[in-house]
Amino acid sequence: MSSPSPTAITHTSQSGKGIIITETAMQQLSRLCSEQGKDQVLRVGVRSGGCSGMSYTMDFVSSQEILAEDEVYEYSTPSGGTFQVICDPKSLLYIYGMQLDFSTDLIGGGFNFINPNATQTCGCGSSFAV
Repeated sequence: MSSPSPTAITHTSQSGKGIIITETAMQQLSRLCSEQGKDQVLRVGVRSGGCSGMSYTMDFVSSQEILAEDEVYEYSTPSGGTFQVICDPKSLLYIYGMQLDFSTDLIGGGFNFINPNATQTCGCGSSFAV
């Protein structure tokens, strides 16, 4: 008799809003944040393009690049630190409630976006349609 697989650990921002980050993605982001140095935030968003019409964007930017209209979410890392994820309001309409995961697979590895708002996604998982 096999036991059920454990529920994946996920992280939400301290406000409970924004995107959901899995434990493996959180560990990877925590490592990347420490490599980026101080005063960096993770900007996530969407832009037109990709196989399905819209593609995800994700990049570290200086905290000085946070715009007044950006939504800012603060996350606690497993090591006790914090980092911020920012998103512009237009992108947030498409990715609110999205889960960010990370895979170490040789093929198809890296950050993966699981978007409940998407009606169609491409095979590579980096673009979607609503």
